[in-house]
Amino acid sequence: MTMAIRLADCDATHLDAIRSIFNTEIAQSMALWEESPRSEATVRGWWDTKVAAGFPVIGAFDGDELVGFATYGQFRPQSGYRLTAEHSIYVVASHRGRGIGRLLLTAIVERAQSAGMHALIGVIDAANSPSCRLHESAGFELVGRLPEVGRKFDRWLDACFYQKTLK
Repeated sequence: MTMAIRLADCDATHLDAIRSIFNTEIAQSMALWEESPRSEATVRGWWDTKVAAGFPVIGAFDGDELVGFATYGQFRPQSGYRLTAEHSIYVVASHRGRGIGRLLLTAIVERAQSAGMHALIGVIDAANSPSCRLHESAGFELVGRLPEVGRKFDRWLDACFYQKTLK
């Protein structure tokens, strides 16, 4: 990697950049199975939920520019799932292929372990082979594939569930 990427916790001053990343992914990719851009209020609500629950949002910074982030949150609302979290990682297109996703995945796994989480789940579009490979190389196991459970850009989408049991 030729650039110096710095990882740091995001704060509310990063919400515009986070929203931009979300909305680019919504408009251009299958990373988010949403079809409408997220409003400022929606992203603020997302942020407030993360903060209230103590869930991290770890940013990848190239200088002062947020070029990616990782987070986790509640997997399912029932109390029996309280030690399982679903994580997400986003890296802007211009910075992909440089190891930033791996840095963020490593950081979010470490944070989940420190918080006492037992398992992390990643739900990935089956066609996103770079993300699937990244998770497999980091010790995540493909534990399930749900065929044609999503639809975007006039295509049926398969959801792959990757799990890592934390030590």
